[in-house]
Amino acid sequence: MTERPSAEPVERVDKPWGHEEIFAIVEGSYVGKTLHVAGGESLSLQWHHEKDETLTVLSGEVEFDLGMSEDDLRTVPVAPGEAVHVPPRLLHRIRALSDAVLIEASTAAPGWREDVVRLEDRYGRSGTQAP
Repeated sequence: MTERPSAEPVERVDKPWGHEEIFAIVEGSYVGKTLHVAGGESLSLQWHHEKDETLTVLSGEVEFDLGMSEDDLRTVPVAPGEAVHVPPRLLHRIRALSDAVLIEASTAAPGWREDVVRLEDRYGRSGTQAP
């Protein structure tokens, strides 16, 4: 090992529903994030071409909408200490019933930041890849 170990700053990305903190990026391998979602807010109804993610709730009251199509969505309450696996192409949306913090571990194929298809978004981002 030729590099000296060092601490890196966490990348904060502001979102209309709160913010995320990207604490790990290994391009082509994995990404680690914390999601801070304000109570009453929700992420887009979305799916990913390649991204495979698992999310766990650290705190707060959260519901996931999950399904293979918009007609097939089911609501799953997820409590602190529980996790949800979201494979590629699974429609999903997170709703925070109270302020919530989640951890996301996901794959990081090339172009991972743009690998999102938004079907519905209360913040006007439907059909975009905007943060």
